[in-house]
This record gives sequence, structure tokens and C-alpha cells, in this order.
Amino acid sequence: MELPLSRICSLVGCMIFLFLWSFSCRPGKPDPIQEIVVVEDTCSYFFDICIDSLNVTDYTIRSGDNLSAIFSTLGISAAKSERIYTASADLLDPKRLRAGLNYYALSTQDSLESVRYIIFAKSRIEYVIIDLTSDEIDVYPYQREITQQQKFISGSIQSSLWNAIVNQGANSLLAIQIEDIYAWQINFFAIQPKDSFRILYTESFIEDTLSINIFSIDGAVFIHDRKPFTAIPFVQDSIIEYFDEEAQSLQRAFLKAPLNYSRISSGFTNSRFHPILRVNRAHHGVDYVAPAGTPVKSIGSGKVVARGYEAGGGGNYIRIQHNSVYTTVYMHLRGFATGIQVGKQVQQGEVIGYVGSTGLSTGPHLDFRVYRNGTPIDPLKMESPPSHPVKPELRDSFEVVKQQVLQKLQEMEAVGEMES
Repeated sequence: MELPLSRICSLVGCMIFLFLWSFSCRPGKPDPIQEIVVVEDTCSYFFDICIDSLNVTDYTIRSGDNLSAIFSTLGISAAKSERIYTASADLLDPKRLRAGLNYYALSTQDSLESVRYIIFAKSRIEYVIIDLTSDEIDVYPYQREITQQQKFISGSIQSSLWNAIVNQGANSLLAIQIEDIYAWQINFFAIQPKDSFRILYTESFIEDTLSINIFSIDGAVFIHDRKPFTAIPFVQDSIIEYFDEEAQSLQRAFLKAPLNYSRISSGFTNSRFHPILRVNRAHHGVDYVAPAGTPVKSIGSGKVVARGYEAGGGGNYIRIQHNSVYTTVYMHLRGFATGIQVGKQVQQGEVIGYVGSTGLSTGPHLDFRVYRNGTPIDPLKMESPPSHPVKPELRDSFEVVKQQVLQKLQEMEAVGEMES
């Protein structure tokens, strides 16, 4: 039977459609509509500026440098320098260039080398970028990214806390903050060789690499003379304070020592051979050996009740009344701090004088004495009451924080032991 022409055309059209459809659906044939082309950015960046075609030169601001001299050294004309002054006036004070900070020149790499960007450091974090890539000079601030990383460190002390921390590659500022936290419990100039520590802390970095400070101490345990001293950070009255496991404040009414010293040459005793008088007599104080001029601090807040010179004994001395019970005396001073007069109220840790060798003395040292109800007591054995505990209504919250801190310290120590 002969098919009509229209029927034949229809069949041919279907066959062509099926052929084209089967070809487009072959395995591995990508759909041109869904295909995504990813272009990788291979450019190197410096302060978010692509420097693949630029040279970066690092300079240091020297004492006496000014913007005019810097721009002239970089080959910038006086007329263009004036335009930069005007454009950067709000961000870059020419009178406040700090010697020691860096600035960078980003220049083209061709034979006609010219500066395209100038970057000035205002601090380790803040910078000012001057864009000279067009006729319109653009000046804008730049701040490097600050990040925090929580860390853990533990160890035993052989010589000092500072050495123990630095020898492990940690920031030395950590030792200073720990000494500040435990200043009322531990005399860090009399720690024992086998004292140890565990510290959980958060450190701040510039762009994850350059350490700039210790952001916070998140918990610590310091073993001193076989006794543990725990530091739990807790917010009370909108202030972060440190407490022991019994919720008592680590801050005390009195500091453990009135100065940074190298050694104790003589302790509290009822009979000591005097090196100058050549007789045995009582020494109701502690002699701290330190370089002449070392600052001496009041161990607690109080009122200066005496300041003077005792030729046949203590030399320059200061007496401070802290309350109705305690009085302290600081002797053999080279001199007094500015403003220290009888009647002045001083604060805990305030500098009141400087180590000397006045009076009956064989060398620079501080003779420090403590009186309780008028009776001399051994400063090294004085127990100082805490300033204030965790408030009763906050005790439950404190217990939760304490358990979290102690558990974290244990976990981090276990991880450290496994890694070692």
C-alpha cells in the first residue's frame, strides 16, 4: 500500500528527532547550560592589594623622620606630596609618626619604576593606605584581623615561672598575668624548684600568626610547696575576678611581697648577729636584697603615719597604718616616691619609695616589717584574709563555671600527656 506524502514526512521527522535526542543523551556529554567554569585566583595579596606586578619595599621610621623626607626618598614630587598631605590629613597626622614603626612602598616592576601604594603603620594593628594608582589620590584605613585561640600549657619550674613558660615557646606575657593573679597567695621570688602549673588561656593573634597579647586566663592550677592554688574566673558585679574552689577571692588585703627582689638575706628572728654592730639582737623583719632604685610598693591600702630618717638604724623609712590591726614599715630606702607625705592615703601596690642602703646597712636592700596589734610578726607567715567571696546568690552559677573549668583543665592535660 502506498503511503501518502504527508505520512512519510511525519515518519522521517520522528526518526530525525529520535536520532538527535539519543545523541545528546550519550553518557559523559555535559549539559552546556549547567557547565560552571571556576577561575582560581592565583594572585598574591599584601594588605588586600594584589602585588603580582609590584615590588614591596619595607622601611622603618627613624627618629626625626617626617612625611616630606619620606615622600622625597620615594621619588614623589613636592606637588604630589602636597596633594597626599591634603588627602590624608584626617587619617595620618605628620606630627605623630612613631619611630620604630614600619611603612611600605609598593612600586611597579618596569624600568620606569614608580610608587603605586604607600602603607603606614600607626600601630601593630592599624594602618593607613595611600592609593596612588590614579589621578585621584585615595587614602583609607586598614586594620589587620585579630583572632583568639584558646591554649593550654603545663610544666614544672626549675628556676622561675618566666623561664618555664618561655622555654615552651609561649608568650612571656602569660607569666606576668599569672603572677598578677596569684600575687596575694604566692611569692614568686621564693617558689620551689618542683612547683608546677596548669594554665588554660586565650591568646590574641594578628591574622592567626603573630601573637600580640594574652586575651584572658581561663583557669589555672599552681602547685606551690605541694599545695594547690586554683584560679577560677567568674563575673561578679560585671567584673571578671578570680576565686579558689571554695569561692574565696584570690585577691587579698595584702600582697605577698612589697617589691621584686633577687633573694632574702635575712629572715624574721629573735636573735641575729648584726653585721655592723657585731652583736646578737632581734631582727623582726625580712631583708629583701634588690638593686638600688628598685620600686617599693605598699602591700595594702592605708595611710602614711610616719616618714623620716633614722640615722642609727633604718635610714629612710615609711610607716603605713592599714587598719586597726595591721601596720607595715619599709626601711633603708634610697628615697621616697613623689607625693608620699604623712597623712597621704596610698593604694595597694602603689610605689612609695625605692630600695637603698641608708642607715645601718651593708648594701642595697629593703628591711620590711609587719605589726599586728603593735606586735611584730613574720611577714612570710602572715595570712591575709580575702577581700570578698562569691556572693551567696551567685554560688550556684559559680559552681557550674568551676566544674567546667576544672574539667577542661583535666581534659587538656590528658591530651598533652597523650601527645607527649
